[in-house]
Amino acid sequence: MAETTTYTRTETAARAEDLHRSYGRGPATVHALRGVSVALEPGTFTAVMGPSGSGKTTLLHCLAGMDRPTRGTVRWGDTEVTGLPERKLAELRRTRIGFVFQAFNLMPAMTVAQNVELPGRLAGIRPDRDRVLEALDRVGLAGRERHRPGQLSGGQQQRVAIARALVSRPSVLFADEPTGALDRATGHEVLALLRSQVDRDGRTCVMVTHDPVAAGYADRVLLLADGLVVDELTRPTAAEVAARLGRLGG
Repeated sequence: MAETTTYTRTETAARAEDLHRSYGRGPATVHALRGVSVALEPGTFTAVMGPSGSGKTTLLHCLAGMDRPTRGTVRWGDTEVTGLPERKLAELRRTRIGFVFQAFNLMPAMTVAQNVELPGRLAGIRPDRDRVLEALDRVGLAGRERHRPGQLSGGQQQRVAIARALVSRPSVLFADEPTGALDRATGHEVLALLRSQVDRDGRTCVMVTHDPVAAGYADRVLLLADGLVVDELTRPTAAEVAARLGRLGG
């Protein structure tokens, strides 16, 4: 039986303060974020939405420590990560956060278990077999550890990717369009799995999505436009999200 990991509500899981992110120089400068502040409480599920070019993916990458803001700060718990050296930041990423991409990013020649172990192996960490099996059990893939990705459906492959993100038992799970490559029914299964990480384990989940139905799984929805948070919805229905997005041109 998988061990249950829970997270306390005594501190903010992640926080961004006055984030600015620009790319390029001079007249060609693109201002992806223009002063975004957001707090992510432990045990909550937040969806980030907005029109193309609104800054939602940039915000996710800055929060996850995968991109550095031009100005502003990012904290994970009480640790400010913005100015950390790359090596120290990479070490913290391996233990404090998990990241799920739209593309499953699995190695086809490796087994499911080997794919889950891969980030740790690349970091020189000896894999913990029990943790790998626990992560696979949590995503409903117990007994599939010796299969290869090509033997699995698209939804099962995304579950492997989620298990890979969970194996370090992170407090915050980031997901960038995690259902974008899946059909609707399979996407619902993945969204329910992400929701269960919040409800069962108290993990914090942050997801970028363009789908109002997917956003309906979240506790709140942040709406971005032109690099700014312009609206926030709490426990919205898919119809409410779609209507608000329509006003933004998303």
